[in-house]
Amino acid sequence: MGQHSGIGVLDKAVAVLRAVAQDPCGLAELCTRTGLPRATAHRLAVGLEVHRLLRRGADGRWRPGAALTELAGATSDPLIEASATVLPRLRDITGESVQLYRRDGMQRICIATAEPPSGLRDTVPVGSRLPMTAGSGAKVLAAWSDPGTQRAILVDAVFGERTLLEVRRRGWAQSIAEREAGVASVSAPVRDANGVVTAAISVSGPVERIGRKPGARWAADLLGAAEALHVKL
Repeated sequence: MGQHSGIGVLDKAVAVLRAVAQDPCGLAELCTRTGLPRATAHRLAVGLEVHRLLRRGADGRWRPGAALTELAGATSDPLIEASATVLPRLRDITGESVQLYRRDGMQRICIATAEPPSGLRDTVPVGSRLPMTAGSGAKVLAAWSDPGTQRAILVDAVFGERTLLEVRRRGWAQSIAEREAGVASVSAPVRDANGVVTAAISVSGPVERIGRKPGARWAADLLGAAEALHVKL
């Protein structure tokens, strides 16, 4: 269960949070990931759900809850602070889900989101870890990664080196049903004060609604949002 504080119930609760952060999961999988007895895992997950640290979807699986986002928002992270105004503005322009990703090794982590209030959405909870091998956000983060990281990603990626060259040339990436069937997305790089790409901002939604060329539709707005984040850093 990772590090131990000496406070048993706290360590177990943190183990449950970390397990769910890997991927949404039901009780059986939660027990497998944590090594906790079924009754203990269930009791902790339900308790964390009461405090909104976890939430349970219609499929019965637990996911990171809204309270985690609220707590994370209290930390001093300039990019997350800047996203609090930029992401909702982009969501309102597009009417679609907006995410902000950082790369962590061979994964990307969703660090901020803005969701439309209703309708079919591509919801990616804050804290979700997604692969670097598919999706427009992965392409952007891979395109501006160091050569060694790029080579490691490309071994299993659905895209190739030519795609990354094209992403760097035009300044944004798009994907159609790469990470998830029926979902399209477009992403752009976010640069820090020194001009280094440190994140990717994405717009995603159902292919049937945003079409098979989301870049043609949203790239300009997305690049504007990426620049707005850059200015605030």
